[in-house]
Amino acid sequence: MKIRGETQSVLITGATGSFGNAMVSSLMANKKVSKIVVFSRDELKQYEMRKRFQNNNKLRWFLGDIRDESRLARAFRSIDIVIHAAALKQVDTAEYNPIEFVKTNVYGSQNVIEAAIDCGVKKVVALSTDKASSPINLYGATKLTADKLFISAKSYSTPKGTKFSVVRYGNVGGSRGSVIPHLLDLNRRGLPLTVTDMGMTRFHIRLEQAVDLVHFALRSMSGGELFVPEIPSYRLKDLVSAINPKAKIDVVGVRPGEKIHEEMISLDEGRRTYYLNKCFAVVPENFIKPVNARKVPTGFYYTSDNNPRFLNLKELKEEVNLIEGKLYS
Repeated sequence: MKIRGETQSVLITGATGSFGNAMVSSLMANKKVSKIVVFSRDELKQYEMRKRFQNNNKLRWFLGDIRDESRLARAFRSIDIVIHAAALKQVDTAEYNPIEFVKTNVYGSQNVIEAAIDCGVKKVVALSTDKASSPINLYGATKLTADKLFISAKSYSTPKGTKFSVVRYGNVGGSRGSVIPHLLDLNRRGLPLTVTDMGMTRFHIRLEQAVDLVHFALRSMSGGELFVPEIPSYRLKDLVSAINPKAKIDVVGVRPGEKIHEEMISLDEGRRTYYLNKCFAVVPENFIKPVNARKVPTGFYYTSDNNPRFLNLKELKEEVNLIEGKLYS
């Protein structure tokens, strides 16, 4: 991230997750970042993270829950940039515990907005998911609501006040709870690879690409944009072959709230979408055209099955080997 001028303080909610760890590593190397606040509710993960980063003097450790607005207000004092990664994320868990997801993903997001404005935070970038586009499950619906809260938050801030933007991306290869580590674990134990539907497609993004997208948003945002990366898709049947072409397959059927193909930009959002360098920007109505951007064609939408870029089997094997090396090294 290229931060100009004076040094900046950065706070990351949900910072003990996969993304948070990668983002902290990235920020630690930036001389313009004077302080990094790790905000999360899990003391064990914070303890493990402190050991990993050897108690670097740039880091601050703040226990708290985004459901607690007063705790956020305390944490956001003297913070310039907030990266909001805290969320409940498991699709099937959300279907059984809907109100808990609403409390964290919706009410918690509004708490982040209120605290950021009240504390004079300069920029807020919130992390979203492909499941927020045309959602069919509770998790996606809560994230779509959160997206709209952040995009509309500029209405509550002064013209020179807090800027809010959102980044939306697909499955992060190797992140906790994602499909590739799950299938790798089954394969290492010699068990059948359980898949829901062999016709499925998914977007694929590396963790470092997700971090780069947030950096891009912080550099480019005017406030109100939803940034979507241009990334490849893969077919589930190809992923299974990349892991073990001889493995026994156990097709268990589509889970509640699961899509066959994921979507990152809907047909309706396509009307308000511009293409930047390897990235799309979905903007609100009457938004000034982003600098160095071009309007996408009429009828544009972006789904994992209509994506012009698919990972081939060789590329998938490389991704799988890379993830396996990180998991079991």
